[in-house]
Amino acid sequence: MSENGVVQIVEAALLAAGRPLTVVQLAALFEEHERPDNAALREALTDVAARCEGRGFELLEVASGFRFQVRQHLSPWVARLWHERPQKYSRALLETLALIAYRQPITRGEIEEIRGVAVSSSIIKTLHEREWIRVVGHRDVPGRPAMYASTRQFLDYFNLKSLDQLPALAEIRDLETLTAELGFADAAAQVENPGRAAPGPGLTVVGGTEHMPDDTAPPRDGPD
Repeated sequence: MSENGVVQIVEAALLAAGRPLTVVQLAALFEEHERPDNAALREALTDVAARCEGRGFELLEVASGFRFQVRQHLSPWVARLWHERPQKYSRALLETLALIAYRQPITRGEIEEIRGVAVSSSIIKTLHEREWIRVVGHRDVPGRPAMYASTRQFLDYFNLKSLDQLPALAEIRDLETLTAELGFADAAAQVENPGRAAPGPGLTVVGGTEHMPDDTAPPRDGPD
């Protein structure tokens, strides 16, 4: 198969999938006798990304694979396609999420100790429902409290390939400025919609990622 044919197949698959695709998943689209190796597929992905230059969308690699998405600076216009009320996230929820992202694995009691206030059960429930956190074990102390960690869906939603791409914080001390440093401030008024990217410093909030079962810990390296 020609190099241009591989590029077209990869491009078509990413457009049709509606979710991120890994190199392995893209390779599975080809019959064995015509299947390009991973290096050829990554070269095709580079070509696809180059084709997006100057267009209103881009090819981005996140934790779950590669996907097309609207460019961030165009979100004010694209957002007008939807009219539902934005979903609000409280400061307490965003601080809890940030602590889990940076201190994982972490228990609810440890989060409460850092924040100095109790963590509402509704916050943990919401984070579970969003598939942004999951239980990865239980601390070997009396009561065996659950330990929480972030998920691939969390990384995908905030446009991250791995936890290493989180903004660097030597130590979480000042919760007054924490959400601003993380770029979570703009997450407080986002609606999850296909192909939509939201503006904001630090982390970019995006929608349109299909939720997938997450049976592994958040990756430190990108998908193969």
